[in-house]
Amino acid sequence: MPLTVDYYFAPQSPYVYLGHLRFWDIARRHGATIRVRPVDLGGKVFPVSGGLPLKQRAPQRQAYRLLELKRFGEYLNMPIHPEPAYFPVAGDDAAKLIVAVDQKDGTDAAMHLVTAITRAVWAEQRNIADEAVLAELLRECELPASRIEDAHSQAAHERYEANTQEAIAAGVFGAPSYVIEGEIFWGQDRLDFVDRRLAKG
Repeated sequence: MPLTVDYYFAPQSPYVYLGHLRFWDIARRHGATIRVRPVDLGGKVFPVSGGLPLKQRAPQRQAYRLLELKRFGEYLNMPIHPEPAYFPVAGDDAAKLIVAVDQKDGTDAAMHLVTAITRAVWAEQRNIADEAVLAELLRECELPASRIEDAHSQAAHERYEANTQEAIAAGVFGAPSYVIEGEIFWGQDRLDFVDRRLAKG
């Protein structure tokens, strides 16, 4: 029987960028349902799970992160700027836009927008905290301009907050996290395990 994956992520995460299309391909191959769940990682998940914002991490960890991003970009043949012009960047507005698109246009449209937003940060060095950039990304994805307004709605805000609380309740502490029947798979480098779990049904 096809399974459902709760896909918890922060749209500004480099690891979401690196894993997003592979995850989507795996899910489609197995006929899995994706629940698109952008969350407030730095503001609400990290404080209760022991995570630290990038600039507060030890220098060794920061240096290794840059090395790893370069390695994964080369391995996956994906363009990536390990230190993009707009990072760290607030992801709340982009996350709520993804929520609004998911609510109004469905999962596939939301997943396409995640592709565009993550690529904008890590490959194109665009500022996803700028509403004008988000409007451009909507146009590029052939989505209605009115989704910007929808992203400011109470419904989108409440869904974003609910996603975050659901992630915390599920034990999520980092992004991306893929939760399948209560089992957490953390990180784009765990996608082989996601693949095998979905194959089991």
